[in-house]
Amino acid sequence: MTERIEGHGGELALAALRAYGVREMFTLSGGHVFPLYDAAHKAGFPLYDVRHEQSAVFAAEAVAKLQRRPGLAVLTAGPGVTNGISGLTSAYFNASPVLVLGGRAPQFRWGSGSLQEMDHLPLVAPVTKHAETVFSADDIPRAVAAALTTALTPHRGPVFLDFPLEAIFSVGDADPPAGPAIAPIEADPDEVATAAGLVAGAQRPVVIAGSDVYAGDAVAALRAAAEALEVPVFTNGMGRGALPPEHPLAFAKARRVALRSADVVVVVGTPLDFRLSFGDFGDAKVVHIVDAPSQRASHVQPAVAPAGDLRAILSALAEYTGDRVDHADWVAQLRTAEDAAKARDAEEMAAETDPIRPARVYGELRKVLARDAITIGDGGDFVSYAGRYLEPAQPGTWLDPGPYGCLGTGMGYAMGARVTHPDRQICVLMGDGAAGFSLMDVESLVRQKLPVVMVVGNNGIWGLEKHPMRAMYGYDVAADLQPELRYDQVVAALGGAGETVAKAADLGPALQRAFDAGVPYLVNVLTDPADAYPRSSNLA
Repeated sequence: MTERIEGHGGELALAALRAYGVREMFTLSGGHVFPLYDAAHKAGFPLYDVRHEQSAVFAAEAVAKLQRRPGLAVLTAGPGVTNGISGLTSAYFNASPVLVLGGRAPQFRWGSGSLQEMDHLPLVAPVTKHAETVFSADDIPRAVAAALTTALTPHRGPVFLDFPLEAIFSVGDADPPAGPAIAPIEADPDEVATAAGLVAGAQRPVVIAGSDVYAGDAVAALRAAAEALEVPVFTNGMGRGALPPEHPLAFAKARRVALRSADVVVVVGTPLDFRLSFGDFGDAKVVHIVDAPSQRASHVQPAVAPAGDLRAILSALAEYTGDRVDHADWVAQLRTAEDAAKARDAEEMAAETDPIRPARVYGELRKVLARDAITIGDGGDFVSYAGRYLEPAQPGTWLDPGPYGCLGTGMGYAMGARVTHPDRQICVLMGDGAAGFSLMDVESLVRQKLPVVMVVGNNGIWGLEKHPMRAMYGYDVAADLQPELRYDQVVAALGGAGETVAKAADLGPALQRAFDAGVPYLVNVLTDPADAYPRSSNLA
């Protein structure tokens, strides 16, 4: 018989967290959660602290996304929790299995006006899969285990627990949690067969694969299905890199051509949202493959929408033995369009203009980024170019804010990525607007010896707002930032290093110095404010 676990609330929570594969804690110090720190300290459990709670949640989300396991953020009561809600919401939209543990004012004094007394649950419930207050130390392991099981069950997502002071500080005992046992969701075999038949019988099929393909560990199955059915593949989110750029069925630049001509569009592991024209592909039939029935689109009617384990569904497509159409001519047609677009992009990425065009920044980055580098996008205008010009070579190497579009992910994502991959290049791409949200957490990276490279596209404006507003009204307001601001000096003042680059010819050497530095290093690139957002961006 397994011995029961004993200890204060923090120790009981830690036992359950470890059973579910959690290996680190991200936090900002707060007295309401001291027992969790005490448990981590005594057990040698890694603890990383930040300067704003949103960065703790974003760091936990980066771990969850990159490692396909739960990420943990610990936030103190009241403002600690509310400061983390944007991170929770991003995790909700991104289907990231993040657990946030919150402190809570003592229950025995509830209503008396204790420090930071508030009921968090009504705020976090709409953006989590599960939210609960745990009132007893004995109940903490059960609650943590149940929450993590919910977070890991497709469709994955964040969960929240908070502990009143008397619960987390009290001593208790409980049965040890057994660890995760997530049963796969089995898709309707008739729906899977229908989907396979539609793809095989199409004249011009296209696959668009998204983040859930990576999260569901279905990358190999996607490749097998694409190769077996000879279907061109486009990707978004963490689906990027599922097929390396040199794969004959991997496409990035010809999406507009493909979707205008396709007769069957297969969308796998990503919602039919604004990034995909809300699922409207003209006369093409839509096959929407999702990891859970809850993810079926309600605003459009696909031809078929198999819901279940993505590996199993894609493997079934790969094993389809029915009649099929030869897609070689269709693939060749798209390859011609792809190659032409790449040639145009190559010219833009080599532009010698000063002020520097954003495309040139990415042309230089492509020369220094390793195939396994983790690239993080935190911004709007500047990062939209990253989606167009960077082509991840491996799965699990691309992090962006996702469909919620929340700025400020950069330093938290960087922390989680560096903790996950101590020996890889970590490169954060930020607009100068986005830099204002999280740059203070460079101090957290410096202090905890977590080197990353930051590249800021500094055009002195909110580009996604200034240009459209001027086009609509003939003027713009609230769209200007301080021109040529020295964000590199901010990083240097926080203990890192950096430099400002104003000429295109200086970009390459500056980026090389950044990756060689071994400390948080910011390359502040003065870009052309007249350069407009490229509407053909493949950020989606």
